[in-house]
Amino acid sequence: MSFVRPEARAALWRWREVLSGLGLAAVGLWWVLTTGGLLHWLGYAAIALAGAILVMGLQRARFRAGSGGPGIVSVDEGQVTYFGPLTGGIVAVRDLSALTLDPSGTPAHWVLSQPDQPDLHIPLTAEGAEALFDAFATLPGLRTEHMLAQMRRLPDHPTVIWQRRQSAPSHLWLH
Repeated sequence: MSFVRPEARAALWRWREVLSGLGLAAVGLWWVLTTGGLLHWLGYAAIALAGAILVMGLQRARFRAGSGGPGIVSVDEGQVTYFGPLTGGIVAVRDLSALTLDPSGTPAHWVLSQPDQPDLHIPLTAEGAEALFDAFATLPGLRTEHMLAQMRRLPDHPTVIWQRRQSAPSHLWLH
């Protein structure tokens, strides 16, 4: 039996990294203000670490769009797997050519594109979709704040969040 309402528990769980960072900052500030010696200086280190945890936690909390959507997402060793009620698939993150946010569906979807394969559509609210944040963070040149801003305002058309740079074909010679 739980004494915490499910909505309150979900809100606390969504902001868990931020709450941890605030707790660490409070301990660090307490050490700085009330102790001396080594613990005083460790308080400054704890405050700096708490700042990093807060920034990371804010981004992760903003990425979590909710739960209860269709399907289950799993990320394992750079491989994204989606099991949906109607579709599903597997994509290796290193093989992605584009990442698009498509708000036309209900709920909005991530569209993961890779060459010579069908696109994988993953609802933002699918169970386990929060693991996609770490997978997307490994994409070279991904602008995290741009991605989070697009998620917050949900444009009325599909928006490319990230696209792999095209390198010149190796068979083309300049001379």
